Amino acid sequence: MVHLTMDQQTSNLLCISGQLIKLVLAAFLFIISVLLGFYAHDSMSARRGCFSRCGFSFRHPRRSATQVQPVAVQLSSESELVPCFAGELAMGEQNPTSWKYTWKITNFTSLTQKKYYSEVFTLGNNAWRILIFPKGNTIDHLSIYLDAADSTRLPYGWSISAHFRMILVDQNNYGYSRIKETEHNFTARESDWGFTSFIPLSEVHDSCNGYLVNNTLTIVAEILGPHPPVENTQLAEPPANIPQATPTDTFDTYFTNLEEIIKAAQSSPARGGSNTSNQKSVLSTSEAPTLEEVENAKQSLKECLSDIFKLNVKDRLAEAMSTLSIAKSGLSLDQQKSVEAFWANFDEFTSDFLTFEQDNAEFELQKLLKDQMFATMKKNHETHISYKQLLGDLTKEEEELNKKLEEVKSKREKLISNWEILMVESEEAKSGHKDQAKKVAEAEEKKRIAEERMSRSTTAWSNLKTLFG
Repeated sequence: MVHLTMDQQTSNLLCISGQLIKLVLAAFLFIISVLLGFYAHDSMSARRGCFSRCGFSFRHPRRSATQVQPVAVQLSSESELVPCFAGELAMGEQNPTSWKYTWKITNFTSLTQKKYYSEVFTLGNNAWRILIFPKGNTIDHLSIYLDAADSTRLPYGWSISAHFRMILVDQNNYGYSRIKETEHNFTARESDWGFTSFIPLSEVHDSCNGYLVNNTLTIVAEILGPHPPVENTQLAEPPANIPQATPTDTFDTYFTNLEEIIKAAQSSPARGGSNTSNQKSVLSTSEAPTLEEVENAKQSLKECLSDIFKLNVKDRLAEAMSTLSIAKSGLSLDQQKSVEAFWANFDEFTSDFLTFEQDNAEFELQKLLKDQMFATMKKNHETHISYKQLLGDLTKEEEELNKKLEEVKSKREKLISNWEILMVESEEAKSGHKDQAKKVAEAEEKKRIAEERMSRSTTAWSNLKTLFG
């Protein structure tokens, strides 16, 4: 039998105690992990039960692999796309009347960014997403829009017409939901459309309303029309044979058309008003003015008739015609008939001239404005020509700078390459120096040993020489 010393027994007891402590700690950690797992499961079940009670399905956001993801700040949300049918679904009916995309945003009051996008949802060949401004788009209202997703990858000159509704859901009573409807032709210039003043933010945050429940906001985009959803949407690229338009191409096309308008305007004959013919009807018949008054009236009439009619002689002409129309003598029978006929239609006659002068003044004003616009067009076209020349000079300068930049890049790349070679050579020299230092140390040691041996030999030689020399 082996008898252990006191020190050996103590050492064995300490070893056994350490192993027991390790086992107890491992069991304790295992129990804690199990309890945490049960707690997480119960917590998730509770959240799912809450959403079910509110009438919403609990599902993770869906994202198609073929869809380009929107550039947006991450936020906690859920989404769902469902078809809608008019009335009861008939047997075999396949086409819905609209599609509703529901976007639930949790922790709404914690959102800090200016705008947020929903996930992309696809109907037919069109990809859409909802855009919101939680604090308003420069206004104290919730702003909601429908956005044509991936608009930069759509075919050149694309346009999509859509009739849609945006709905802010009252989660307590759907019948009180806020609904706004519109339609729009989406283009590259107007790729989103909707309502900047959808609802005042004060109403959204009012606890009496059901818009914000448990800090969750629910927005629905309803696209009207029987568009079927697709899972894989290939966004078309612009045809290779159609060059992409640049701003300068647009300018050139526009001002070329403007030049044609200017040339056409210059070649067309100017149109003006027609002159009035001289009025030569003078007249007489009288009732009771004196012969002198008749002669004065005739002289006044002659002076009025000496030029074209003008409204500033209307009163003078009226006075003369009034006198002559009642004259009994001093006028021939023909003059009397002519005066009576003219005087009977005097108001209509002067009205025609008044209308003419007003219309003529309007014509001259419009013509003046047209000439001013024409002068502006011509001046702007000349400015366009100078801009075009300046652009050509800038393009040339840009090409020269790009050429110099390429040369600088080439020199830089060559410098980097030479630098790398230098580093490799330096590393080789460094490694060789290290190896050589070892060899020098070894050679120095050999030399020292040789010197010691040489010293001993020299001493022995000197001693021998002393004894026998």
